[in-house]
Amino acid sequence: MKLPNLLLFWLSALWPQLLAIPLSSSNYLPQSFLPQIQEQVRKIQNDIEELQQRLCADYSLCHPEELILVGQYLGIPKPLLKNCYSQDLSLVACLNQLHYGLQFYQGLVKALEGISPELAPTLNILQLDVGDFAANIWQQMEDLQVAPEIMPTQGTLPTFSSSFQRRAGAVLIFDYMQGFLDMAYRDLRHLSQS
Repeated sequence: MKLPNLLLFWLSALWPQLLAIPLSSSNYLPQSFLPQIQEQVRKIQNDIEELQQRLCADYSLCHPEELILVGQYLGIPKPLLKNCYSQDLSLVACLNQLHYGLQFYQGLVKALEGISPELAPTLNILQLDVGDFAANIWQQMEDLQVAPEIMPTQGTLPTFSSSFQRRAGAVLIFDYMQGFLDMAYRDLRHLSQS
């Protein structure tokens, strides 16, 4: 048998196995990761809901849309997940943005310390839950071997000069975080099914 024929023979014999090899493990999330994400999102959303109910009952701060001007004045940003829903869906970029956003929200929650003694325990739990979620995302990035060599740093956090600003900021931060978590879960679910 001549070399080109031998090569064709080997390729035809190996072709089905080559097609069965999955692409790089960094192109998808394992489905086992999704239940962890779902549980962490649920815990954080329960913490947020409890804090929102208390802010509404104790301080009549019930509607985030009424506080948008205060939010603009305070400069409360919203981390985005634009790489998670683009046409060029990129797992690495999505996980990086998700990790950064969670770290940023953890910093925002920390900036709310002193909001009220009654809310402090739940606020501390929320901060820990967000930190755990960020650590879980980072661990997944390391498992997929896509974690950056240097952990990103937080951006500038708003400062609150009055208790009203801190409470109004909390309502907005919690509202923004709810939207962020909903989008993150939806996008990660999509990535785990890809």
